[in-house]
Amino acid sequence: MNTQVQTVLNWTAGFGLAAAVIGGLTGWLLVAVGHNTERAQLAARGKQSVLWSLCGAGGIGLTSSMVLAVYNMSI
Repeated sequence: MNTQVQTVLNWTAGFGLAAAVIGGLTGWLLVAVGHNTERAQLAARGKQSVLWSLCGAGGIGLTSSMVLAVYNMSI
């Protein structure tokens, strides 16, 4: 059963995960640039960005699954 609420939740989770992937790729870019230009602070910021992107992606996946499960139980 595909309702409008499920569609909105799926799209929201998809956009959130896409943003997390873009954040992770940007973080790896910062690590590469910081390493090659010998700017340790830039590389450190890139590593933090990668970690926060992973945490964000995990949170988005977990939250969307929980909201969808609760919604399906309440129907």
